[in-house]
Amino acid sequence: MLPSLSTMPIDPGVAILAPQATSDDGLVALWLGTYTRSPHTHAAYQSDAAAFRAFVGKPLRTVRLGDVQAFAASIQHQAPASIARRLSAVKSLFKLGLRLGYLTFDVAAPVQLPAIEDTLAERILTEWDVQQLLGRESRPRNTALLRLLYGAGLRISEAAALQWRHLTPRDDAGQVSIFGKGGKTRIVLLPRALYERVHALRGNAPDDGPVFRSRHGGPLSRVQVHRIVKSAAKRAGLKPNISAHYLRHAHCSHALDRGAPVHVVQQTLGHASLTTTTRYSHARPGDSSARYLAT
Repeated sequence: MLPSLSTMPIDPGVAILAPQATSDDGLVALWLGTYTRSPHTHAAYQSDAAAFRAFVGKPLRTVRLGDVQAFAASIQHQAPASIARRLSAVKSLFKLGLRLGYLTFDVAAPVQLPAIEDTLAERILTEWDVQQLLGRESRPRNTALLRLLYGAGLRISEAAALQWRHLTPRDDAGQVSIFGKGGKTRIVLLPRALYERVHALRGNAPDDGPVFRSRHGGPLSRVQVHRIVKSAAKRAGLKPNISAHYLRHAHCSHALDRGAPVHVVQQTLGHASLTTTTRYSHARPGDSSARYLAT
């Protein structure tokens, strides 16, 4: 049985600060500024908060546990990952509201997030699939983009944001500087062939020019990069749900399969935790007790 709001203990690990928000809008703005850095995450969290506030239709200070549970019930038709993200956003918002002293209780604390099936193994392309995808693209810009997404394990936003100043030649190859998730910069070494393929696109472009230009001269958008990957996957006869992130998954899995040290893969991809990287080893195990049985 869930505790009543009057007896629910305050998380001892959450320090209560002096009130720093004077309205629901102010709290949401502080929350977005605290927990979102990328435009994509910001837009998603903003949408989640707006959906919740529209559903309850009253000030956050008057929201009760039943309201949060009713919201959870109203989104049960959505995919488990979407449900988990939306409820996680609501729980995060109320937790910050309590910490800032704007809310008296964290009424969302008792709400449990749904279990999410780990489908990582289903989203890892084989090396053959990747080579088919890469080989079916003929435009130099798109070929370089696809090969860099896979070869450097870039996120779609990282590839779209690349400027020529981010690429640097080296005696034996080249390197690219990536400003990635969490506001962190990482340096990725590139094989000579990949570096030269990308650099061949430059021409007379200035240092602050986009590496992957659209027809109008600006950088490709995330949507445009997504379409390029989708088109290449379709030509290769691969599954229609393949996205740019599949190439990042493939980079991690294939590098580990070929003996790359797990900490090197972590640094290359910019994973915050080594646990994230090692998930790929579990998704493609080298052996299983099932192989030892007579079936």
